[in-house]
Amino acid sequence: MATSPPQNPSSGEPSDASSLAAAALEAPVRVWRSLVARFPPLPDSSSFLAGVSDLQLRYFGNSRPRRRRRSALPLPLRPVAAHSARIAGEMPKAFVILDDVVQHTLTNLHSIHKSLLFWQAKAEGTNSQKVYFMIFERGPRAFVDATYQTLTRLGSNGRPVQYILHSASDMVSTKLAALTSMQHCLAAFLAEVHSEVDKCREGLTENSDKSLHTLFIVLNTTFSKLEVSLRNACEGQDELFIDDGNLHELFGKLPEVDVESSEWTEALATDGTSLIYQNLQKLDSFLSSQLSSHKRPNKLTIYWLPYTCGAVGLSVCSLWLLRHSSLMGSPDIDNWIRDAKESVAGFWDEHVEKPIISIRDELFETFKQRDKGVMEKQEVQLTEDSLRRMLVAFCEQTEGQKLLEDLPVQAMLETLTKRYEKELIHPIQNLFSGELARAMLIQIQKLKLDLESGLLEMDQILRANAINFAVLAALPAFGLSLLLLVLLRAWVQRDHGAEGRGNIARCQRRLLLVDVERRLMEFQHYRDNGMEEEARCKFGLVLYTLDRLCKAVESHAKETGEWLSLRQDIFDLSKLDMGMPDKMIVVSRLKWMYNCLLPFSSSRLPRL
Repeated sequence: MATSPPQNPSSGEPSDASSLAAAALEAPVRVWRSLVARFPPLPDSSSFLAGVSDLQLRYFGNSRPRRRRRSALPLPLRPVAAHSARIAGEMPKAFVILDDVVQHTLTNLHSIHKSLLFWQAKAEGTNSQKVYFMIFERGPRAFVDATYQTLTRLGSNGRPVQYILHSASDMVSTKLAALTSMQHCLAAFLAEVHSEVDKCREGLTENSDKSLHTLFIVLNTTFSKLEVSLRNACEGQDELFIDDGNLHELFGKLPEVDVESSEWTEALATDGTSLIYQNLQKLDSFLSSQLSSHKRPNKLTIYWLPYTCGAVGLSVCSLWLLRHSSLMGSPDIDNWIRDAKESVAGFWDEHVEKPIISIRDELFETFKQRDKGVMEKQEVQLTEDSLRRMLVAFCEQTEGQKLLEDLPVQAMLETLTKRYEKELIHPIQNLFSGELARAMLIQIQKLKLDLESGLLEMDQILRANAINFAVLAALPAFGLSLLLLVLLRAWVQRDHGAEGRGNIARCQRRLLLVDVERRLMEFQHYRDNGMEEEARCKFGLVLYTLDRLCKAVESHAKETGEWLSLRQDIFDLSKLDMGMPDKMIVVSRLKWMYNCLLPFSSSRLPRL
């Protein structure tokens, strides 16, 4: 027997309640529809959306656009033809397309290289650094998983630290293997492009149609070899090359129709050019699918814990400020701002404005133009003359004879002292009937003279050191300004990798040169042993390192006027037909002849 669900006794009839609820929901909908109906309709919503999409693609591009690395290492084309084309401003299409292909490959190599450096640093870190990375630098989800695994193994009397270290070693080795494999494929592709361009450079510098035909042949060869190397690197992952159950080629084949043939048309050349860029996009998609889980994590993932703590702290601080703000009826923030203004104004007045004014007055006014000091020299001279007259009168009266005019004061003071000692034998009697009171008054005058002389010397010392006191008062403001200038200079002239201006950047440029030398030797070793595939890979890495070196030294070499010669030496190292002894001579010249690659700046060289 079916039973209906119990109804709330306070709700009345169910049908009435539902109708009331529906009416309440319909009311705002009707109001909104009436407001919308008052506006004129858009003429064509699809065209409007298309326009918005076009603007977004034009000004913003993809959600995360790839930053293209600027061209640095030139292609091995005929220098005269390439230079004349650049001067005329009419670069052949083949030059532009080849430059795009090479720079696209260099960009991918650079991204892989940065990830390799990151994971190599993690592999060489200490055990504590590896544990910290596995728990705190892989994101919140990894933090929860690692914490759960740690607690689980602690509960089962396991060894969680050893488990985390083993997991870190496996993860890092897997990522390094995948990244190294992709790096070898792209380096070999880059070397193959340079090799084929070097072989066919005569055809690439012909007119536009012939250069495009030669370019299609070159890129067909290189893209086919790249696909083979990618298949070998991704062995066991055939699903990447299978579409609808059929094995398909990763890169499209470019047309190789002869220019003299009737089949060669402008549309065919345009389609071939578009296919080249489609192949580059396919290469990007393939690398993204292969390396998405092997790339270095972004800063937000690595520093998620400090960022989270900072966000929480900022939120707490914001709430605290809100409680003390005028929005909550509290005058605390206004009082703090007023006190801060008064403190800043007082600091400015006491340690900046007044010291500067005092220094200015001290530098541009003489002592005579200043206000009257504590004691003037004329006052001291008057006191000294008065004391001399008193001594002369006293000595003449006590000795009963006239004194010499040039008698020194010290001699008269000796006479006064002897008479004073004699009068002290009967002090009460001599105080009223002798010379004791007069001698005491003369000694008081002597004390006054000594006091005024001391005050005069002190005043002269203060006047002489007034500028020092003003500078001392300005020291806090000067120190604060100097600190701000140092911080600003460090921020402006901070090292931008190997392109910076500091000693660290100079060391990084020399390390790039060391990498070039080492990879050239490895390339020659593999070549001598008949290992062509490994040699091609090493030569591609040489080209990549030379491109980084060329980019790092360009601005510095242009400042010193060394750029033309330095660029030619770097270009010589990328030539396949140059012998290894000659390349080692060029490397040695790069080390010791160019200022931007010296171990220290030329301004620090010892002068003979």
